[in-house]
Amino acid sequence: MAEAGKPGKPRKKRTNIAKTAAQLLKLAKEGGAEQNFFFTTTFKRYQMQLETLDRLEEEIHKGELLVEKEYVKGRKNLVANPAIQEYNKTSTAANQTAQTLIKIIQTFADGSIMDPDDGEDWEL
Repeated sequence: MAEAGKPGKPRKKRTNIAKTAAQLLKLAKEGGAEQNFFFTTTFKRYQMQLETLDRLEEEIHKGELLVEKEYVKGRKNLVANPAIQEYNKTSTAANQTAQTLIKIIQTFADGSIMDPDDGEDWEL
């Protein structure tokens, strides 16, 4: 059992970012989305989120669950490690980004994306 205030060691191996990236790229290629601007920019964002999650996880596992926060007048209080909150926010964002990537891939695979050569004007 972990000592009080310290998180236990991770139970499973950390996410293999390269493996996850390769799987998504394979799906994107199969769906014809790997060169799409929205896919590539969203994919880069997803990779950054996964890297951030790994770094935050390391910080959480080597640090304390509770940290001391000192207020302006010198009062001290125990609070949850801020890395935990950031980990939760980043994991939520990464999940949403993964859903977006899957939607982009599915849209291309279904052929339901607008064809830029169909006579429609594309403006941003």
